[in-house]
Amino acid sequence: MKFLFLLLLPVVAFAKVKTEKFAYEKDGVKMVGTLAYDDKFKKPLPAVVIFPDWMGVGEYTEMRAKQIAEMGYVALAADVYGDGKRAADVKEAMSLAGKYRDGERKEMRSRVNGAVEALAKDKRVNKDKMVAIGYCFGGTAALELARSGAPVKGVISFHGGLNTKVPATKMDAKVLALHGADDPFVPTQEVMDFQEEMRKAKADWSMVSYGNAVHSFTLKDAGNDNSKGAAYNELADKRSFEEMKRFFKETL
Repeated sequence: MKFLFLLLLPVVAFAKVKTEKFAYEKDGVKMVGTLAYDDKFKKPLPAVVIFPDWMGVGEYTEMRAKQIAEMGYVALAADVYGDGKRAADVKEAMSLAGKYRDGERKEMRSRVNGAVEALAKDKRVNKDKMVAIGYCFGGTAALELARSGAPVKGVISFHGGLNTKVPATKMDAKVLALHGADDPFVPTQEVMDFQEEMRKAKADWSMVSYGNAVHSFTLKDAGNDNSKGAAYNELADKRSFEEMKRFFKETL
């Protein structure tokens, strides 16, 4: 019996992260994300909802979900566009994201809340310990989730837009904004307005600005030419990932 136990032990210890499609419905629309989790854990775990950049849920967001699952969380790369839609190119991404980013954002808030609601019902998740993060367009979505009063402990925006049509008057979730100090797509006034919004809402918030970093600083596919306004920055990528881990540890 002891020998059998020793044979089984490595299987448990080295269980790998699994991924699966995660379908749910919000406002009559089918949403399809990707769920990542390590099946060695047998009790409900803290969970992280990840909102993608304007291309939709793709390899990058799914990679981040796997990374976070390896850290001992259940991670959902959440659909925002519906039916798992992925933009074919930048032109389509601008059109898809613009519908939610440039409007009143009521539909965006509904979609992001739908992801949290669906994940909270999963038996692998501790619904009382959930946070949300997002990249670029997804960073804006994560902030809108917090502004909506969703039942999450905190949100993180990676190089996301900071503006909103409906500023928060009260903020229960902790907020961390990770920002490229030279991001031309988020002007200084937008940064100042965001900070004032957080103060007025009496939020538990912090903001880290990375020098020499522009928009999309965590995305390797963005290239390395800062003059284009969006570019990868290895130091900012690594440092922001460490900030995320500290935020998770403190919040969850």
